[in-house]
This record gives sequence, structure tokens and C-alpha cells, in this order.
Amino acid sequence: MMKMSIHNPRQRGTTLLEVLIAILVLAIGLLGTAAMQTRAQQAELDAYQRSQALVLAQDMVSRISTNRRAARCYVTTETDPDNPDPQPNYVGTGVDPDDCTGWGTIATRARADEDLQEWADLLRGASETLDGAEVGSMAGARGCVHFDDVDEIYTVTVAWQGENLTQAPAGNNCAAGQYGDEARRRVVSLSLEMANLGP
Repeated sequence: MMKMSIHNPRQRGTTLLEVLIAILVLAIGLLGTAAMQTRAQQAELDAYQRSQALVLAQDMVSRISTNRRAARCYVTTETDPDNPDPQPNYVGTGVDPDDCTGWGTIATRARADEDLQEWADLLRGASETLDGAEVGSMAGARGCVHFDDVDEIYTVTVAWQGENLTQAPAGNNCAAGQYGDEARRRVVSLSLEMANLGP
């Protein structure tokens, strides 16, 4: 006896349809994985830049602490009240800090100038180069050193431009307005309070 198989014409192509649906699901999964990988890389870059900024801020805190007699020579964000349009001198922009005659000795003032120049070079990324370009720092890094006369505290801040929009930093004006949208500005700050060891 011979068996006969009967094919239903409506069932033709169901395997092809299943394959297409499987490919679609796989494609959506791969796109999700690629998006997740991109976000992870951006988060990794932000974390790397933040740690780099902390190292640079700690570097300047150490320099100021070491050269206490000329500590006021490191202050870069005080503005001239006689200037109708005062602008802070951000370290890393090529602008020289204000003259600090009257603080420390000639040698300690010279050391402060050298420290600020070295810090500016680090902020610009001079510690690492690629094809002649300085790439060893964050994008658009700026440094600020502020002195609070009331509490006698130095605040060292490093600001840079982040890749993504986040909440704008509040309470710290270092490099404010330098990166377009304030939600791209990132800052880290360290404080230094020096004991008065004099008579």
C-alpha cells in the first residue's frame, strides 16, 4: 500500500516566515547590544576624564601646599575690580596669572610661576602627544584656583567639556560659559586649608 501525503497550500512558506521573524528578533537584539556598548564606552570615558581631573587638581593642591609662602600667587580666579569687564584667568588658556608681588620671596614667586606653567601644560595635555598633537588631557580642560578670604581656604578646580549633556554643576563657576551648553561642563574641586604657623 502506498501512503500519500497531502500538502496544504496555505502552509507553504511558513519556515521562511519563521526564519525572517528570527532574523528580525536577532537584529533588534544586536542593535540593543550595540547601543548598550556605546553607552558603556561613554560612561568609561567620563569616569576616566573625572579621575584624570582629580589627579590634576591634587597635583595643584600639592604644589600650593609645598610653596606656602607664595600660596596667593597661585590664585587665578580673582578679578580686578577696576576692570569694567573682569574675566578670570583660567589656567590652561595661555593667559598669564596676575602679578603677585608682595607675597613670598622672589624664589617662591618664581616657583609659583613655574608651577602654574607646568600645570597649564598638563591641562592642555602636554604629557602625551600623538602626531604632534597634545592629547594627554580632557577636552578643553581649564584650571581655577580660588582663595576665600573669610574662611582662608584655597579651592582648586579642574573643569572640562563632557561628551553628553548632564545636569549643570551648581555652586562652582570655574570655566562657566566656556563650553556652550552648561550641561556639558564638568568640574571637580579640592580644598586646601593651611594652618597659620606664624607668630
